[in-house]
Amino acid sequence: MILTLTLNPSIDRTVELGAPLERGAVQRSGAAAAEVAAGKGVNVTRVLTAAGVPSRAIVVARQDDRFAALLAADGVDAVHVPAGAAVRTNIALTEPDGTTTKVNEPGAALDERAAAAVLEAVRTHAAAADWLVVAGSLPTGAPPTLVADVVRAARAARPGIRIAVDTSGAPLAAAVTAGGIDLAKPNDEELEELLGLAHGAIDSPAAAAAGARALVGRGVGTVLLTLGGDGAILADADSLLRATPPPTTVRSTVGAGDASLAGWLIADARGDDAAGRLRQAVAHGSAAAAMPGTGFPTPADADADRVAVQSVTTAASAAATPAASAADSQEH
Repeated sequence: MILTLTLNPSIDRTVELGAPLERGAVQRSGAAAAEVAAGKGVNVTRVLTAAGVPSRAIVVARQDDRFAALLAADGVDAVHVPAGAAVRTNIALTEPDGTTTKVNEPGAALDERAAAAVLEAVRTHAAAADWLVVAGSLPTGAPPTLVADVVRAARAARPGIRIAVDTSGAPLAAAVTAGGIDLAKPNDEELEELLGLAHGAIDSPAAAAAGARALVGRGVGTVLLTLGGDGAILADADSLLRATPPPTTVRSTVGAGDASLAGWLIADARGDDAAGRLRQAVAHGSAAAAMPGTGFPTPADADADRVAVQSVTTAASAAATPAASAADSQEH
């Protein structure tokens, strides 16, 4: 069973525009707005469940919240940790060419009592889990060390559990420093921030590979670096691979990264090697991007055979890039 934790869940409301977004104008949507109970960990659980991989989502939300009703209606196996306020609503505006503009509310504050309840829920349910996926932003009031605390709680409950983390900023940095992460899934901007690189420094496959390898050097078991339409990089102690996605007509990028992480876990569950896990991750991410709203692809939607995977020739060529040099300086 794969356990996911969403500390800052949301109701995702997606509006598909019939024309490019014009600031200050009145525009009509191409269809009725869609709403779904979401959040990064919840999204991962949905995609895993669709693939027949057992998954349970821990969410910070009251049982009587409208979010819980939406989740229950979709049959998601969820554990609710009560929050002090209603679950936030995130609005996504998608344009005909797939450009997505998101407006995210901050979410309910997390006090010490709620944080303690989260850790208790993790200890309780991690005991029967093979993986714990901690995904998404932290709510207002949560300490940056909370993700690291969650990792320690899970390992105390089940020492052999594997940990995947998909967050950013100070929480990701604290988790990496604390150690024990088996899989990290940053995007390029998140990795730049973590490594102390200038914005835009990861501007080529070589720079991306160097950055991913640098994060492995900090003790992360595997790095799945997602690059949007440019595919992804996978780095671990033995592999440095790049995947190129198939041609995709993008409708919405919301949930694509979560689908990529789920695709990696699906392939891992069936015993695929590193290339197979990367191939499935990119196939799922591309399939999600081709869907309206928050994408939850099924295995039938995600054809891994259409994804090209190749080895990144050498870390030496990447080491010549500005990104690699800066990353190396951060290592010491």
